This record gives sequence, C-alpha cells and structure tokens, in this order.
Amino acid sequence: MKPIQLETDYLVVGSGAVGMAFADVLLSETDANIIIVDKYPKPGGHWNLAYPFVTLHQPSAYYGVSSSELSKGRIDPIGLNKGLNELASGAEVSAYFDEVMRHKFLSSGRVQYFPMCEYSSDGQFQSLTTGQRYSVTVKKKTVDATYLKTSVPSTHTPEFSIDPAVQFIPLNDLTRVKSPPAGYTIIGGGKTGIDACLWLLEQNVDPDDIRWIMPRDAWLLDRRNTQTSPEFFSDSVGAQALQMEAIVASESIPDLFDRLEDSGVLLRIDQEVRPKMFHGATVSQMELAELRRIKNIVRMGRVVKLEKDQIIFEQGTLATSTDELHVDCSSSAITNVKIIPIFQGNLITPQTVRSYQPVFSAAFIAHIEATYSDEEKQNAICGVVPLPNHDTDWIRMFSAFMMNQYTWSQHPEIATWLLGDRLDGFSTLMQSAGEDDEEKQAIIRRIRSNAVPAVMKLNEFMAELN
Repeated sequence: MKPIQLETDYLVVGSGAVGMAFADVLLSETDANIIIVDKYPKPGGHWNLAYPFVTLHQPSAYYGVSSSELSKGRIDPIGLNKGLNELASGAEVSAYFDEVMRHKFLSSGRVQYFPMCEYSSDGQFQSLTTGQRYSVTVKKKTVDATYLKTSVPSTHTPEFSIDPAVQFIPLNDLTRVKSPPAGYTIIGGGKTGIDACLWLLEQNVDPDDIRWIMPRDAWLLDRRNTQTSPEFFSDSVGAQALQMEAIVASESIPDLFDRLEDSGVLLRIDQEVRPKMFHGATVSQMELAELRRIKNIVRMGRVVKLEKDQIIFEQGTLATSTDELHVDCSSSAITNVKIIPIFQGNLITPQTVRSYQPVFSAAFIAHIEATYSDEEKQNAICGVVPLPNHDTDWIRMFSAFMMNQYTWSQHPEIATWLLGDRLDGFSTLMQSAGEDDEEKQAIIRRIRSNAVPAVMKLNEFMAELN
C-alpha cells in the first residue's frame, strides 16, 4: 500500500495530556499547522485505560490545556476531599480532552488528528485499523509527547511470577468483583495503591480485611497546600515559605525531612516508619486518616513470587490463599526517565520544567518554542526538573525547580505569560496578594528572604548526595 504524503509545520506524536497541552499553546500563539498522531482511539493518552474510580490527585484547575478550563470552580461539599477544590474524575478528563480536540483543535482547520495510528520514526506512521501508511514532511519540528510514558495498571506487566491458581487482578478489575473474597491484598505503595485502599474503604470494606504490601513507605504531599483559589493563599503560598525556612534551618538531610514534616509540607502514613520513596503523591488529611485505619501493612520489600499458598518477598515469606484477592498496584507512573535536552535540532522532547506538573511544563515549553528561536537559550530557560523516586530526590527536584523560577524571573515576558496562563495557579495566586494585605505580603517576604540561602543549602546537600 503506497504511503499517503502529508505536510505540516509541527508533528506531535501523542495526544495525551502533554501532547494536547503543547499543541494548544502552538495553536493559540502561532499560525502553525499541526498533525497529531496517537495509538489510542481518543485523545487523553493513558486516560483511555484509567481505572473506573480514578480522579486527579491535585485540583482540576491545574490540569488540561491552557485555553480551556477543566475545573468548574467548585469546592467539594462531601467526601474525603471535602472543603478543597474539586478533583475531576477519569471520565470527566477523558470527555474534556475529546471536547478540546473536536471543538478547538479540529474546528480551527489547522490541526489534523490521526488516532489509532502507530508512529515509527522520521515522520512515518501506520493506521492500526486499515494498515494505511503515512509519510509526513515536517517543515519545522517533531514533538515527542510520549517520552514521559505513564505506566497504567491495566497494561502493566508485574515484575514477579504468579501461580495460575492465585486470584490476581489489575486495579481496573476491582470494581468487577462479584462476591467478597477472604480478604484483599493490595500490592504496591504508590498512588494506585492509595487509590485502591481508599476505594475499598469507601465501599465499607473492613480495614482488617485489607492487607497492604508496601515495599517502600512514601512521603506524601498535603493537598490543602496545592489549592489555587485565593482563600487558600496562606496554605499554598505559606507552604512555599515553610519549605524555604525548613531548608535554610536544616543541619542535615534527615533533619531537613523532619522539618518538612513538622511544618506540614510532607506527610507519612506511619509515624514510626521512615519513608524511602517520594513520587509526589497528594492526599487530603481525611484520606490520610482513612489510610491509617489499615493496620496490616507488609514491609518485606518487593514481591518476588506469588504462589497459591504464600507470597515470596525480597525479605521473607507470608502465607496467602486462593480465597484471597490480590490486586496489582505495582505499576509506577513516570520515574527513572533519562533527562535529555528538550530542544535538539528538529526534535522537541517535552519533560517536566516544574515539579509535579508535566501538563503545565508542556504548555510552557510550547510557549518558549513559539517565542524564542535560539536553541541554546530555549534549553537554558527550560531546565529539566528531575522526576522523583527516592526520598532524597525531593532535594534535586526542588533545587531544579528553584533554579528555573529564578531564570524565568529574569525574563519579563515570561513573567507576564505565567500570569496569563491558567495552568500556572501559583503565579496567579501570588499576584492576588494586594500591596495593602500585610498578612499575605509577610508570607511573600518570607519566601524571598530565604530563597538564596535555601539554594545554597540545597547545593550543599546535593554535593553530599553525589
């Protein structure tokens, strides 16, 4: 079958959140034509495979594309997120991206979308449904929006062997349980493990019927400190001030984490267990209280083998049975990604330029592409903030975040853009502090007075880690 020849300014590979956020800014700030290619049938990337009860972990106002609001501006009146800004469900996010694609991108006449297509390289892709091949001449750049691959439970292959007699399911199948098992064994201590445990508790499962396999305890973030609306200024901006003060006052790396916990910046499930992991998972205080109801937490390292009568760990064994339901939550989101330059010739590889926010990062990178032409300057502005895995990765991540914030502050144009971009709730929140609001201005002064000493202290800690 002869390839169909296409031509475009930008070829965006991937219509997940990163690809959509990047294309949205290009569409708004340039007159470029764009082709978007994706293997899924609808835009949204991994949201096509999300488990039924998934929600965002941070407020909806931080998510989506810059030009279209996802949040409805509501405070949750009930549930474990009560009193905080709403968290969109997986279904809402999926519908949102479909709406953006149809009514903003495609209706513009400048975007062509090829779902159910597998991209190979050099502008070549093929339809998964018809076999038709396409060859794209890219006049400007290709954007690899799939580099930060997100591992999801439904497609994850466990790194341990499983006896066929064992009741073992991915998290997506938890809502399909037809009869109560003897107990639930949740395998994984990250975000999906947290979601599985909270969902079971919301279904009134006795916490004593839940066994939680947690290879590593994690430091968690308090969701109250991530809110974007002005009434949460003292929480969100105040948490930034507390972070700075904790860094400056700390005398060692363990002391730093103690201070971050004492100030309410970091949380942990068990006060007696020192976390060794940090993935940026966010919980409310009510969710934390629920998680603490689960007492049967197994800390024997990773699962090596799941047999019909026992679980073999790195550090021991534990009895189980075929009457127990084992739920796989061991997939990890986007960690251990090799950092590469974002701008490399005719290739753009979006990565995080702000902690916890790959979507904002993609929008920001697109703006830099639209505004600056010098590759060296583009990469200098878009320093990659490493994705965290181990607990001490918090130090590297926060240091890179602060360096970017400083770099951006040296460009008035960037500061103006940040204030106008809805995905950057922090800049807008800072701007909401009136000159006559002494309480808010005092918090801002705390941040500014500690910024330079905090960077210096973090550099000391990174030298120690290295």
